[in-house]
Amino acid sequence: MPMQPQAPSGGRKVNPQVAIIVSAVVAIALIVVGGVWYANSSGKSDDKDTSAGPGGTEGKDDNNGGDDVGGGGGGTEKVPSSTSAKLLFQLPAAEVPKKDVWSVAGSWLTDKVYAKSGVSEVIGYDPDTGKESWTLPLTGLTCAGSPEVTKDGVAVVVAEDAKRTKANPYPECTEVTAFNLNTGKALWTKSVAPNGGEKAAFKEVSITGTTVAAGSGLNGGAAFDISNGKILWQPKVGTCEDVGYAGGEQLVAVRKCGDYGNEKYEVQLLDPKAGTVKWSYKLPAGIDNAKVISTKPVVFGVDSGEITASGATDVFSLDDSGKLRTKITLEDGKYEHDCGVNKIHNCRSIAVGNDRLYVPTKQHEGAEQYSRVNEIVSFSLATGKPTSDRADAGDGYEILPIRMDGGNVIAYKNGPYDKGSQVVSLDGKTFKETKLLETPAEAQIRSAISSIVPSSSEMRYTGGRLFMAQELISAPYSADDKEYAAIGFGAK
Repeated sequence: MPMQPQAPSGGRKVNPQVAIIVSAVVAIALIVVGGVWYANSSGKSDDKDTSAGPGGTEGKDDNNGGDDVGGGGGGTEKVPSSTSAKLLFQLPAAEVPKKDVWSVAGSWLTDKVYAKSGVSEVIGYDPDTGKESWTLPLTGLTCAGSPEVTKDGVAVVVAEDAKRTKANPYPECTEVTAFNLNTGKALWTKSVAPNGGEKAAFKEVSITGTTVAAGSGLNGGAAFDISNGKILWQPKVGTCEDVGYAGGEQLVAVRKCGDYGNEKYEVQLLDPKAGTVKWSYKLPAGIDNAKVISTKPVVFGVDSGEITASGATDVFSLDDSGKLRTKITLEDGKYEHDCGVNKIHNCRSIAVGNDRLYVPTKQHEGAEQYSRVNEIVSFSLATGKPTSDRADAGDGYEILPIRMDGGNVIAYKNGPYDKGSQVVSLDGKTFKETKLLETPAEAQIRSAISSIVPSSSEMRYTGGRLFMAQELISAPYSADDKEYAAIGFGAK
């Protein structure tokens, strides 16, 4: 399977699980007054190890003023002989104490296995039958899983250092484990204690080549060799800290400097093995977040002056030397992408490819009475302007990008009340839609899909199989309600 695209300083360390919940509440309740003006110039870097490289070519403008030279082709996903999918299996959610929210973050799909984090474990399943192939015990609940899988089938998960109890309801997320998806065997489990102090608590983990980078915020993070767990490097902790890392084709760090309330952020390209900075792009003062959407090219989003539901109202496109190519404004309330709170590489329903940014619009009135519809549109990463790309979901459907497949866009279409949902491929050059899979239309299946919330779920599609999974589970509202951790479909 190819690689897929805080607390105040000082004082008591905040548990990442608590921080996520608190930050989500704050994001809803708080409106930060003021706006920020972005200069269309690159941030200067004090780092001398700056790589040189062209900023990419400008595309030909169409009538909308955007780059109209799309990609297309080169994808590996083929149309099954029958796109009508059957329900492969459903994984019931574990029993959770009332009023608790437990993390089961992490899911991975290859042609041989579907693996999903459970309560203090990861379980591998036969992707067609749901039969358990292996179980990997962990020290506690999972906190994060790598979006990437190596060519050898290795993934990485972060877990709490102990089981949850009344006396210790929120253990720290300190344990990093690399494991083989085909066998379920752990390669290694490591933790780090900067300067001999408390163990670092990790919020995210990502893979670039043979380097595993785990983001820890206040404790600076760490990088490990994926084969043996050897610590490759750790950033110095002082007035600056690495908030987190995004991997894949390149390793990108988001770094924060300054005291609480006066932070300044930078986006940096790192050498994955040495941790040295190749270049650094400084964000304007007043920006207190950055979410990496793509690491090659480097594309990241920020919330403008106000905290928004999407988490990214402005998207920055950088060239190979870390200089600003353009800024794309995604008007709040107009688009449907989602970037997680306190996360660096957790943006969903948004994709980068063909030197374009692909985003879904919000649903609006359709042609039929009472129907709702939306589209996927794109913006040029060279000019920042809209292109002619437009994929209409169709009445009653909602379309969301999942990931790139070569030059094509793999997208999910959430079905209306009386039809199944679909996975489609959009040709990067013509934007012609090709259906790859359609789920059954039974009410029970539609209800199960809806409960997982496709726009914010762990969505995996490859080789005619679609899996959607929860990151957080809680007790059902009533004894009659059924909660699922994951659901899978397969076309033939």
